[in-house]
Amino acid sequence: MVVPGLAAFAGSNYLNLETYRKTGAAVATPVWFAEEGGTLYVYSLADAGKVKRIRNRSEVRIAPCDIRGRLEGEWAAASARIVTGEEVPRGHRLLDRKYGWLKRIGGLLNRLRRREYAVIAIEVR
Repeated sequence: MVVPGLAAFAGSNYLNLETYRKTGAAVATPVWFAEEGGTLYVYSLADAGKVKRIRNRSEVRIAPCDIRGRLEGEWAAASARIVTGEEVPRGHRLLDRKYGWLKRIGGLLNRLRRREYAVIAIEVR
């Protein structure tokens, strides 16, 4: 079942996540995502710019895109938050299921490098 507002993302491997600097300037980044129950999950290095920007301003825009960020659909207004607790492993499990060995190998390499990750939950408004 496709959740209303998320039909444009069905079958897509990437979404363009547009976050905003304190100056109001938009920064778009193509990212992997997985969906469950109308919530999109993304992960990123905990100290990445997009994570800092989401902490400062939860309003974002998302659009389906290719690996290079070229849009494949229209922008949609959304809200993003950094997840905590039991929702963190849920987000990783969904991403592992969707992206398979690529995600798992990347996660293993980053654990070996002792890099910390943040999981971001996005809901279309």
